[in-house]
Amino acid sequence: MNNQNKSQFDYYLLLIILLLMIISTINIQSAQKFLPYTANFAGQQVFWYIVGLVMSAVIYYFDFEQIKRMSFYAYLLGVLMLVALFFAPSSIAPVIKGTKAWFVIDKIGSLQPAEFMKVFLIVFLAKVTVDHNKNTIHRTIATDIKLIGKILGVTAIPILFILKQPDAGTAMVIATIMFGIIFVSGVNWKLLVIFFSSVISIIGACVYIYIYQPDTLLLFLDQYQIERIDSWLNPFEYRGGIGYQLTQSILAIGSGTTSGKGYSNGEVIIPEAHSDFIFSVIGEEYGFFGASVVLVLYFLLIYRIIRISINNKGEYESIISAGIISMLTFHIFENIGMVTGLVPITGIPLPLLSYGGSSIFGTILSLTLVLNISAKTKYYMFEGNKYD
Repeated sequence: MNNQNKSQFDYYLLLIILLLMIISTINIQSAQKFLPYTANFAGQQVFWYIVGLVMSAVIYYFDFEQIKRMSFYAYLLGVLMLVALFFAPSSIAPVIKGTKAWFVIDKIGSLQPAEFMKVFLIVFLAKVTVDHNKNTIHRTIATDIKLIGKILGVTAIPILFILKQPDAGTAMVIATIMFGIIFVSGVNWKLLVIFFSSVISIIGACVYIYIYQPDTLLLFLDQYQIERIDSWLNPFEYRGGIGYQLTQSILAIGSGTTSGKGYSNGEVIIPEAHSDFIFSVIGEEYGFFGASVVLVLYFLLIYRIIRISINNKGEYESIISAGIISMLTFHIFENIGMVTGLVPITGIPLPLLSYGGSSIFGTILSLTLVLNISAKTKYYMFEGNKYD
């Protein structure tokens, strides 16, 4: 074995991140022409990118032993922010669109704790999993059930507070992170089959209740939430009210056809298009080709993270990567699905593209961890893809 080795900082991943930032800025600039505000959202987005990158440059120099030691305190900080949000007065935590999810300070901006909680949860769940596996000499069904119980317990606390906001979309992201980490935690495959079959059965039962016993849903959901489901399934029937945003999005994307209408030539007015519906702007102005470019970039983003995870032999780093892959994949699938009418609208932002400081900071923080993993991976000469 040759003693010389080199780290493999993933410049391809960094390039993909920068390209998505550029696409976001261009399309937010175009989308804001229909907004009833005078603020420069594109400029604000660039500012958040810069702040996020500066913040990440600091975090990048922490090694993963330090991150592992700090993970519990990060998780605790995230939970405390969610608790504080729950008890905070409306003067600093107002209810916006029926959800109490942000701290708002005049002349400074807003902060959504749940966006940071996602990343804090990933690094702490990875620690819980690694510590359990390290302390388990002989793995059995009982020890694996214990591990799943630990992961469920750690995840349940933030989910409960997020559901109280209420923010079902973010709660689903948190649950997806949990599922992803359980999947790579090393538990017996039989338990995985039982666990995921149970989840699928619950989803199937909900669908059955909605179709055949819809009145039962009022025990778990309010009338507005049920109407949101109805408007998703039949958006044009609710076009004059709750289904307006979705129908406008479908019309915008459809009118873009193959090559789109061109930059800033969008004609369909979509409420808050610069935020969760930014993909609709891309579909209208750049058509199928432009939307495909975005999808390819996201595919390459996930591919690079998977590659980094495979090439790094550290269990802690690999589990963190799995959590981040789960989070980003769900965000991408859910956001693009909701603006095209494939899944219900949940208010999930599109990573790096949607306008929003907290979302940008949380996403950049997670991707900084991945870039850090890539830089800490060592490759020895004559060993191909083997690593130290």
